[in-house]
Amino acid sequence: MKVIGYTRVSTDGQAESGAGLAVQEAAIQAECERRGWELVRIATDTRSGKSLTGRAQLARALGDLDAGNADALVAAKLDRVARSVLDFAGLMAQAARRGWSLVVLDVAVDTSTPSGELMATVVSAFAQYERRLIGQRTRDALAEKRAAGVILGRPRTLPQAVRDRIVAERAAGRSLRAIAADLTAEAVPTAHGNALWHASAVKQIAEAA
Repeated sequence: MKVIGYTRVSTDGQAESGAGLAVQEAAIQAECERRGWELVRIATDTRSGKSLTGRAQLARALGDLDAGNADALVAAKLDRVARSVLDFAGLMAQAARRGWSLVVLDVAVDTSTPSGELMATVVSAFAQYERRLIGQRTRDALAEKRAAGVILGRPRTLPQAVRDRIVAERAAGRSLRAIAADLTAEAVPTAHGNALWHASAVKQIAEAA
């Protein structure tokens, strides 16, 4: 199996010193040797990023995987690939759609094996739980304001938690329609207080971030 390794620093200072990268690379190389995988290359982003966006080398690696130039993406640690469970779940969904595998060594995620795929399913379940928590927190906050006598009317802005969710899910590869459908199903109000979300509204928020 041909694989692409992925490493990332957590701070700009680590990029300058090289701290952390050597350890990640060594873990990836050792796993490839153990399992007889061909390591095509190691993609490294030397700037810290809060989400999947803004990482040029990760984007290039994903493009190669989608094109069939490699069979799996291998990372030493989960937090090097994604900062949130939502981001990671979106990446797993992309892998499933495109037919390549995702391997993260420190959490035993390996979608090329039954046991690793089970772990990936657990991670996806937590991502869904996190999405529902964000929706519930939004609804609870609005209910609390109403109970305090605050007239909400037609809000001009969304809660930051909802904006962050939309940006994270879009960066993870979820479609505009899917995000809109989830927000509607979870009764998360739009910026105008409406119950129904449209893909165009999601797109506007994602592109404004």
